[in-house]
Amino acid sequence: MAAAKRPRGAGPGPKKKRARKSPKEGKEHGPSSGADAGAEVHQVPPPVSQGKWKNKERVLIFSSRGINFRTRHLMKDLRTLMPHSKADTKMDRKDKLFVINEVCEIKNCNKCIFFEAKKKQDLYMWLSNAPHGPSAKFLVQNIHTLAELKMTGNCLRGSRPLLSFDSAFDQQPHYALLKELFIQIFSTPQYHPKSQPFVDHVFTFSITDHRIWFRNYQIVEEDAALVEIGPRFVLNLIKIFQGSFGGQTLYENPHYQSPNMHRRAIRLATAAKFREKQQMKVLQQVKRKEEKTLVPEDPTEAVFATPAEEKPVEIQLVKPEPKPSLKKKKKLFQRQRKQKKKLGRIGSAEHPKKK
Repeated sequence: MAAAKRPRGAGPGPKKKRARKSPKEGKEHGPSSGADAGAEVHQVPPPVSQGKWKNKERVLIFSSRGINFRTRHLMKDLRTLMPHSKADTKMDRKDKLFVINEVCEIKNCNKCIFFEAKKKQDLYMWLSNAPHGPSAKFLVQNIHTLAELKMTGNCLRGSRPLLSFDSAFDQQPHYALLKELFIQIFSTPQYHPKSQPFVDHVFTFSITDHRIWFRNYQIVEEDAALVEIGPRFVLNLIKIFQGSFGGQTLYENPHYQSPNMHRRAIRLATAAKFREKQQMKVLQQVKRKEEKTLVPEDPTEAVFATPAEEKPVEIQLVKPEPKPSLKKKKKLFQRQRKQKKKLGRIGSAEHPKKK
């Protein structure tokens, strides 16, 4: 027999949520039972930072295909240190760089750090303000990541960094432009949901030998000393463009030398050393083959030479006596000794000693 269906509205309706009780009401009504205490919802503590997130800067960090393990670790370290960053899949080499602006728009990012690998040994970094620009292209050198044992510092994950710039950034206009670009990309926005409201490390940008040196230091609480955390790398500026990943060239570094030219100069220097060694060998062989110059005779050389007395020539007609050989004498003495030993043994056997 089938069960009868329950008419609509006859059964109990959905359970209503209980309103939270204030601590004053609980005291007035007296201590609640164990069932009522379990049903109460635990209150979640409010966040540490009560401010409003206004600066909506988001940075897209990704790379092209063909990067090595060191570049991959560097990207991972930058994403760890920058809570306002986003990741994306590697871009194909055949795609043009203008496509990155569309990727930034899809990812809702207005800044971009793009690592471009060439020849599996050269690494270039693009810093861009998408989609209008400006953008800068750097050659990345001397990369050291967080995982290396030399770096002993540590900092809280997601904490906001201090940005320290060299005084040279305010002296020239292209460095001032790069300073503003670094501030907008590397500074963590205040009250960001993934950030922590603490400042315990410093990003330093210093200029030496026409290059920008990036370092990350921990601020020790006891004496405010600095301990390096990592990563560290050197940026060699190539060009600054007006647009994002292209456009009119605003500045070109006259001190920049491409990696191909640098490797070519090293090869030419090595070849010049080898050529010089070969030329020295040829010169030494020529000197050996040259005839020695004859020194003219000195007439005064034989002035003090005294002739030796001439000995009379004697002709020996008699055959000289042969010299006695020492080997035969030794053999005679050995025979005599053996005979004496034998005679002594025979005599001792015939006349034994009396006790």
